Amino acid sequence: MTKEILSKIQESFPLVVRPFRVIGDELGISEDRVIKILTEQKEAGIIRQTSAIFDTKRLGYKSSLVAFKISKDDINNAVKILNSHPGISHNYERNHDFNVWFTMAVEPESKFGLEKTVELLAKLCNCTDYIILPTLKLFKISVKLNTTGKDKQKEKVKIVKHKEIKLTPMHQKIIEASQYDIDITKEPFKKVIDRCNVSYEHFFEILNELKDAGVMRRFASILNHRKAGFNANAMVVWDVDEKNSQSIGETAASFSAVSHCYIRPKYPNWPYNLFTMIHGKTTDETNAVIDSIAKEIQSKIHMSLYSTREFKKVRIEYFTSAFKEWEDMYS
Repeated sequence: MTKEILSKIQESFPLVVRPFRVIGDELGISEDRVIKILTEQKEAGIIRQTSAIFDTKRLGYKSSLVAFKISKDDINNAVKILNSHPGISHNYERNHDFNVWFTMAVEPESKFGLEKTVELLAKLCNCTDYIILPTLKLFKISVKLNTTGKDKQKEKVKIVKHKEIKLTPMHQKIIEASQYDIDITKEPFKKVIDRCNVSYEHFFEILNELKDAGVMRRFASILNHRKAGFNANAMVVWDVDEKNSQSIGETAASFSAVSHCYIRPKYPNWPYNLFTMIHGKTTDETNAVIDSIAKEIQSKIHMSLYSTREFKKVRIEYFTSAFKEWEDMYS
């Protein structure tokens, strides 16, 4: 039953006053048992966080994947510097000459902007080369680990048209409050609505409005990959024809084991433009998925970059003073 609960809360968390009762009713168990199971999973470090997951770009932040080439002697110091930036949420070592990979975001009011921030970080980290890899086309971003082993190998990727929205102070207030981990209690949203001084009805109405506008991707739980048993996580990069990238990307994204799928730019020192993030419990399992994708898409070459060390994995905290404070240190 634990695996079924973990599968459900990764996909969509019920936006109701007592969500664990809803989950229990769907699975035929009590609310108390759901809470007990999830509390145990949280204490074991398997559940990393349960919160609203927002689209960084829809909030006005500029973001990109970045790869640094750093000597082994400089890595430890570089990691400290990189991890100090509030816009770096994910930071990994991978098996390549470009060995440090991180996601980078800067706020709308940034004095430096994305490119100058990366340039400054490269200098501080004694980086010998780097590439900035923004998203050109997004096909999929949905981390859902197959905890039950029952998920289909392929799935239909939904293309959603979002409504336009103008964020109000109340929207921002709800975003600020709902980006943090909720408690596993019978009424997990109670602290948030008290903090925002809104009713449950108004709170859920605003969250659903943000979801319809694509500002909130979903409200869900994120698991710790390794503690959940998914130890073979590879970023697989492909050299595909730009003219056919739409259909190729859609095919790659249809594999359930693919959590992220993007087209990014090529460079003279980087010939790959299709990026797929694949999660598996073993290297053999992950490689089998890679082989299956390779049989279905046209690619000149591809390469698997496995994460060897995780330096940082957090959610960005939006609308805080941390970004300005970091930039003020280097102004």
